[in-house]
Amino acid sequence: MRYWLMLGVLSMVMTYTMPAHAVDPAGFPAYVERLKAEALEHGISAEAIERAFEDVRFYERAVSADRSQPEFTVTLDTYLPRAVPDWKVQQGLRKWEEHRELLEEVGEKFGVQPRFIVALWGIETNYGGFTGNFRVVSALATLAYEGRREEFFKRQLMQALEIIDAGHIEPEQMRGSWAGAMGQTQFMPSSFLQYAIDFDEDGKIDIWNSFPDVFASAANYLATVGWDNSKTWGRQVRLPEGFDMAQATRDNKKTLAEWQALGVRRFDGGDLPTRDIEAGLVAPDGPDGRIYLTYHNWDVLMRWNRSNYFVVAVGHLADRLQMAQ
Repeated sequence: MRYWLMLGVLSMVMTYTMPAHAVDPAGFPAYVERLKAEALEHGISAEAIERAFEDVRFYERAVSADRSQPEFTVTLDTYLPRAVPDWKVQQGLRKWEEHRELLEEVGEKFGVQPRFIVALWGIETNYGGFTGNFRVVSALATLAYEGRREEFFKRQLMQALEIIDAGHIEPEQMRGSWAGAMGQTQFMPSSFLQYAIDFDEDGKIDIWNSFPDVFASAANYLATVGWDNSKTWGRQVRLPEGFDMAQATRDNKKTLAEWQALGVRRFDGGDLPTRDIEAGLVAPDGPDGRIYLTYHNWDVLMRWNRSNYFVVAVGHLADRLQMAQ
């Protein structure tokens, strides 16, 4: 779904910066004027455009972050304790209890288990504690001007302007990550327009401050792309000695009975469940790392963020929340 596929993971991974030509900020004001003209052609009101671009700034930090590439130096064994520490589980339990009635209402309406809504919330923004402080219009305009992904960021910018024009959020309150991911769900503007929900029915979709809108928007995303609340996300398993690792792909679906016959077992060595469902097999860190059976909801979470590490973090947190209930 998103351009910054492993933003949460990258904060915990060493990075290096690609050599690149410096971007001259001097041309940014003229570029902004062209963006304003395009926004008018896009159908955005002149009043919204002026409000949105008031005090627009060039974010050198956004350019630097966009040009940073990951140097993967961690494994799930080192990543998970940092992504899902004990304090995050305890905080998640408190947040779940605080919003239990609302989460159950949202979960029932959209067919998504509340523990996964809470887990996504925790992994994405630490339960709303860190949503980013970049002004989204400035960040998107900067990255469009930088030019390497101009069409993508320009499209996101026009959609951000649509959100402002519709009255959902004031420009100065539209804050998010350096890449334009917004609010407690970290939706890009395109995802906001497609999935965000005005669940509190106040006439505005507010994924920054409204818990009903935050939870319902996350649940609506999952439900729309195929969430199955009768199943979980996946499970860590053990492989027999000599297992053919060519079969360890998410797309190589087999029934649990077929995996059982191939010697795959629960991580504790027990037999796999006897349910008639299909699963893939994923080894994010290779044959010597953690191995997972991946159910349908793993694939759904990959639509949210196409990173196995992200999916495992969300699933691991959701499981720990459930076990601690």
